[in-house]
Amino acid sequence: METTDNRLLLEKCGGKHRVRISVDRGGTFTDCVGVFPVEPTAKDPSGERVVVVKLLSEDPTHYSDAPREGIRRILEIATGRPHPRDALLVTDNIESIRMGTTVATNALLERKGEPCALVVTLGFRDLLKIGNQARPKIFDLSISKPDVLYQHVVQIDERVTLVGYAMDPRPAAQDQSNETNVVVGKSGEHVRILKTPEWATVRKQLQQVFDTGIRSVAVCLMHAYTFTDHEEEIGRIASEIGFTHVTLSSQLSPRIKIVPRAHSATADAYLTPGIRRYVDGFASGFDAGFGDIRIDFMQSDGGLAPVEHFSGLRAILSGPAAGVVGYAVTSYSESQKTNLVGFDMGGTSTDVSRFGGEFEHVFETTTAGVTIQAPQLDINTVAAGGGSRLFFRNGLMVVGPESAGAFPGPACYRNGGPLCITDANLLLGRLRVEHFPHIFGPSEDQPLDVNATRALFEQL
Repeated sequence: METTDNRLLLEKCGGKHRVRISVDRGGTFTDCVGVFPVEPTAKDPSGERVVVVKLLSEDPTHYSDAPREGIRRILEIATGRPHPRDALLVTDNIESIRMGTTVATNALLERKGEPCALVVTLGFRDLLKIGNQARPKIFDLSISKPDVLYQHVVQIDERVTLVGYAMDPRPAAQDQSNETNVVVGKSGEHVRILKTPEWATVRKQLQQVFDTGIRSVAVCLMHAYTFTDHEEEIGRIASEIGFTHVTLSSQLSPRIKIVPRAHSATADAYLTPGIRRYVDGFASGFDAGFGDIRIDFMQSDGGLAPVEHFSGLRAILSGPAAGVVGYAVTSYSESQKTNLVGFDMGGTSTDVSRFGGEFEHVFETTTAGVTIQAPQLDINTVAAGGGSRLFFRNGLMVVGPESAGAFPGPACYRNGGPLCITDANLLLGRLRVEHFPHIFGPSEDQPLDVNATRALFEQL
């Protein structure tokens, strides 16, 4: 009878924009929360009901997209009507969708982003390989540097410099009005153009990269934070050639320091195409796309961004940031003012943070060896989670960084997956089968498979 009441109440409201949905799309599990109106009862005195749906983030044998599947199940509960998996979802009863996702985080940690090229000033080919020469682990006997994100480098024969730059903190004023190759940059600084690119040569260089199959490019030139003309022209040429994604450092992060600016541009070119594909695929499952539904994505700084403004650079900590905002709202007491420490261990990564009454932001961070200039909540992420794979090498147990993901997932997920941390915790009794969601197997109703885990450990 309650289902009928829910349907009738939705119809009384015009059948439009009544269900509010929030989604946490992790590397292994996806959690969906739906809030919709019901007739006030003793069970739901507020006149709203909250429904939680948990499912695997990847389960190709049953569905193609986990958030969309979660939304489908919520709509079935809220409307009392069936929504077939193979049909487009009807959006009439959806008011809003908010989503936090670790798609970009995991792509960066596992180096599974879009193949891209870096366009840089001539002579700075190895800029990001050299970096800023910081050595955080100076006493380690074995140093392993993280790989760069780009596959190709295009060096542009151009050069600009700042006029009158000197070590003197009080330099004498210089009259530049008579110099034709001196312009005023965005920051108000005078810029001398020493070398303008040969644009025909630039087009040829970019065409060669395009012919290799690369469709994403990051452009970062010297002093482009204040003098943007050369980057903008390169971006225009790249778009004409057919590159589907072009990131200009002067637009993305117009700040001094070329190394973090180049890292940021490269990370955006590496991650944003994957984000856009994911968003487009998600929207394709609805009858009118997103239509007039308000859909927002959580950004790394803890704020929400409309779907059209969501980019890879600001999505790196999307999922973890949502966790910080969540426990800050639900667990912090203004009267007691006890500091909180958040420990968010997912299937692919683990995130640690702190909240002491105010959100702590950083504006230059290093994630997975990549230094990024963008506002982010202060979260430390490591590439180890419940889905991190276990190996036995040279007499030692080794963990990760490879992850089994949601599919096939750990061995106990009944999909023929490898041994993972989740399997170790299950065998040791730290995971209770009866308390874990029964969402596995062909019918999505079976518990974790302890026998499969035990058999693989015996082989190991």
